[in-house]
Amino acid sequence: MKPATDRMLTRIKDIYFYILDNGTVTTENLVEEFGITHRTVQRDLNVLEYNELIMSPVRGKWTTTAKKVKLSS
Repeated sequence: MKPATDRMLTRIKDIYFYILDNGTVTTENLVEEFGITHRTVQRDLNVLEYNELIMSPVRGKWTTTAKKVKLSS
């Protein structure tokens, strides 16, 4: 896997766990926490939403879904 792809997958996983740990978060929270652009956060959130791992109950706020996630070590 390319280093950029590996970095992206790690970041997406970290974003998912951040949302899981903090309940409902805003897009701005993620931008500040991870030090990335709004566009990058939105792209990563789209991946998580496509896979039904997160949802947006209110525009700009995100929370996890009840979908089970298999954690690998």
